Order: sequence, then structure tokens, then C-alpha cells
Amino acid sequence: MQAALGAIVVLTNSTLNRVMVVELGLVATIPGLLVGVHYGVQITRPLWGHRSDTGSSRTIWILLGLALLALSGTLASASTLLFDDSPATGLMVAFVAYVLIGVGIGASGTSLLALLATRTPPERRATAATITWMMMIFGIIVTSILTGLMLEPYSHLRLVEVTAGTGAVAFGVAWMAVLGIERKPTVTPVLAESAKRVRFTDSLREVWQDGEARLFTLFIAMSMLAYSTQDLILEPFAGLLFGMTPGQSTQLSGVQHAGVFAGMAVVGIGGLVFAGRFPGLSKLFIITGCLGSAAALALLCFAATVAPNWPLSPHIFVLGFANGMFAVAAIGTMMQLAAQGRTGNAGMRMGVWGAAQAVSFGLGGILGSVALDVGRLITGRDASAFGLVFALEATLFIASTLVALRIGRHRPIETMPKSSAPSIQAAE
Repeated sequence: MQAALGAIVVLTNSTLNRVMVVELGLVATIPGLLVGVHYGVQITRPLWGHRSDTGSSRTIWILLGLALLALSGTLASASTLLFDDSPATGLMVAFVAYVLIGVGIGASGTSLLALLATRTPPERRATAATITWMMMIFGIIVTSILTGLMLEPYSHLRLVEVTAGTGAVAFGVAWMAVLGIERKPTVTPVLAESAKRVRFTDSLREVWQDGEARLFTLFIAMSMLAYSTQDLILEPFAGLLFGMTPGQSTQLSGVQHAGVFAGMAVVGIGGLVFAGRFPGLSKLFIITGCLGSAAALALLCFAATVAPNWPLSPHIFVLGFANGMFAVAAIGTMMQLAAQGRTGNAGMRMGVWGAAQAVSFGLGGILGSVALDVGRLITGRDASAFGLVFALEATLFIASTLVALRIGRHRPIETMPKSSAPSIQAAE
């Protein structure tokens, strides 16, 4: 399921962004704002999480959301055909497509995380988070490599065909993956039938009154802001300073996600081998990943000044490795905290953190794009502008590290005992 999500999202967030900046000659702010739109729409994630908590099935939301994502991703690619003749029409179609992309990701992604949190034994949640996100990165890597090859020679029509085919395959894979999964019993308490009429505001208030949940929300917001600021400028960076073609820069995105995959694998293996003896291992991985990301971004500032004489691909792999370490360790922590709710509202908790991530990703895309355009305007040099953005990201990762040091200080992250939730009952 995560592989399917990653396969579709990489085309809309990475390849399409590069096409708008380089091939269509648009200012970087335009695709940045479009991506920001789909992340802004995902502020509704708590609503989707609440619906999956109180409804009869999370699977239906997963599949409906993914179907909408596949269709709207194709519509976004099709908007490139309109920009040459009518930029206003192309922008309008792209705006609608990105709104629908946000709805699709919110409905499917939030329900999937809640499904994982409630149906994975506590001792396996860190491993489950690693496997799940490794599958997403696997989908991104495969899509980046294959579409990078299929997009040569590039044309807007070829981009639409590749995106449509990817969406169809991804939906089919996801449908087979989740079919019948909810027939198995949950391993954590869920809402009793009499409690399923709990109001959205009451469920949201219960999450926000949890101090540890609030602190973790702040960490998610800051770290994902740092992570996403680089997301929309790496391919333009490769195209403008290193002379890479669309296919080559798309494959560079695959290299980055290969590094993410490797970083996640290290966290997963470390969790299996040492988690029982080192309860704070996830926190250590989070801190190490954030500091490693800051260091890699600081070096990219130097790489911008000597481009194209720099080993860009290995460098991007190392950046991805550090990103992968902190990201999957954070997801494992998220799954543990989701199971600590007193009212069995794992979907709501995942929705709150998903909304924080989405808002940060949206702001990050806008921040990176605007900062790049402003830097180019002030300095008149692409290298200086990219260096300023990378320096900003490194600073955000250091600030995220300081917040991460406080997570779990006052209350260890552990699974909520079933007896602590009088208003809920285990599924039969």
C-alpha cells in the first residue's frame, strides 16, 4: 500500500515540479504553491482519522483515497499540455488537481497509519513502521528509475501516459494488499459500539490535552519543515547547476530515496537486535538522523559553489540515508504514542500528526521555492540562492534535534494497558 502511495506522489512532487521550473520556464514559486495546496488540504487529516475511528471499515477509505490520488495525479500531469497555449487554464486545472491529490492522500494515508497502529503488536510496531516506509521508498525508487527511463525523450504527452499507467498499477497493487486485512482482530483496544458517537471535538481535545502528544506534534512540524524545504529544489538544483536532463534528475531522486531506504533498514535492524536492551534507541536514531541531515545540507552549500565539479549522487545518497533514519524512527514513535490514547482514537492521533506533517510540507515547499526565487533575485546567482536555502534547512534540523531531546523525558513511550481505557473494548 505504501509502495503504491510513494509511486504516485514522487511523480507529482518531484518530476512535475522540475518540468514546471525547467521545461515550462515557470518561477519556482508556482509549483511550490501548488504542492503547498495539496499539503494545505491535508489539514483535514484529523477528520479522516475520526471517520476511520468511528466507521465500520478503514479499508474503504484507503482504497477510495488512493483511487482519487491516481486520477488527480494524472490530471496534474495533463495540465502541462495547457500551459503553452493558455497559462491561466493550465494553472486552474493544476490547482484543482492538487486539491484532489491532497484529499486522496489524507483519506488513504491517515486510515492506513491507524490500521497499522491498531493491528500491530506493541513489540513489532517499530519494525512494522520500518517495513511500511521501506516499501514506500521502494515504490519511489522503482518509479523514479523506470519513469526516468520511460520519459526519455521527454514530452508532455509522454509524462501524462507514464503518470496514468503508474496510477493504475499502483491502485491494483494496493487493492490486493489490503483485501481482507480487516477480517483479522485488532491487538489494541478500539471504540465500543456505544462510544462510536463520540464527537470530533471531544476526540481532538483528548489528544491535545496529552503533553507528550503536543511535544511530538511540535517535533513533527519542525523536522518535516526542514525535510520538505529541500524536496522541491533538489531536481531544479541538479538541472540548473549540474546540467542534468529530466530523466537524469528523476533518477537522482531515486538515488536519494535509495539512501532513505538504507537509513530505514539500519533503524529496522537496530530495532530488532537492540530495542529490548536499549529502550531509547528510537530517540537516538531520531537525533542522529536530524544531525546527519543538517551536516549533509551544510555540505550542499559548498557543493553549490563548485558545481558541477562535485560528486552529487553519492552526496544525495548520504543525505537520504540521514533523512531515512530520523523519519522512520519518528514513525515508530508515532505508532507507539497512537496506542496510548484513553479513548481508542488512534485515527484521530494519526490525523493530528499527519496534519502537522502536511502543513509543514506545504510550508516547506513554499518556503524553499520562495527563498530560491528571492535569493536569485538578490544575488543574481543560482549557486548562492541554493546555498542560502540549504543553510536554512540545516538550521531547522538542528532546532528539531533540540525538541527531540525532550521527547519521552517525563513519560516513557509505551503501549497503553487495556485496563486503562474503561470506555473501550477489544474487537472480537
